[in-house]
Amino acid sequence: EPKEGEKRERFRFDWNTPILISPHNHLTLFIGGNKLFKSVDRGDRWNVISPDLTAMPELPNTAIVSIDESPLIPGIIWVGTNDGNVYLTKDDGVHWTLMNDNIPQAPKNYWVKRVEASNHVPGRVYVVFDGHRHDDQNPYIYVTEDFGKSWMKTSNNLPEGSIYVVREDYKNPDLLFAGSEFAVYVSLNRGQTWTRFMNGLPTVPIHDLYIHPRDYDLIAGTHGRGIWIVDNITPLQQLTPEIKE
Repeated sequence: EPKEGEKRERFRFDWNTPILISPHNHLTLFIGGNKLFKSVDRGDRWNVISPDLTAMPELPNTAIVSIDESPLIPGIIWVGTNDGNVYLTKDDGVHWTLMNDNIPQAPKNYWVKRVEASNHVPGRVYVVFDGHRHDDQNPYIYVTEDFGKSWMKTSNNLPEGSIYVVREDYKNPDLLFAGSEFAVYVSLNRGQTWTRFMNGLPTVPIHDLYIHPRDYDLIAGTHGRGIWIVDNITPLQQLTPEIKE
């Protein structure tokens, strides 16, 4: 609460404010504004656990638009903002590190549409930049294996079309899915090459993908508010390097 005579701090939020339930504790929630907020009691009380993480805090709508916590180690949290910043904390918000200078040829001030912490390697995260608001329809997916010290572009042979989401499979670390302005793509080699997937899907922006942890269905959410499902991707999950040989 502000003291007498002090103004209450005003926070900034994007139209699509991100919320995350911690994979380690269902009572723990995160919400992204210009700062990151954390609750340990399902949202009854909130604490600020970051400084302003935006690149252009002077603008009225700059804010965090993507959040993910490592499912392997609690307190490793990645965030992306709608003005281009990628941040990491390894200690639940005590210290934050800006990653942008380490990402080769990363577009400047583009939306960081998605941060996807790996289910298999603690230091691995995938980051998606979306440039369609800058008249740039090129796909941008980057990955780090070492907590952001070095990055590699993995959008490789993806055709034109902004990428909005990338998902790493729970079982097979080499299996990735990506949703773009036009289609869904699959990679069996961690992003070295991509192939169009869900061929019956109409040409539509794919804003979210979810792999059902029990039934192994791939679920796509589209801009037309449609939900499309591929039943049981177990055959793809089983395509490990050993089997492919």
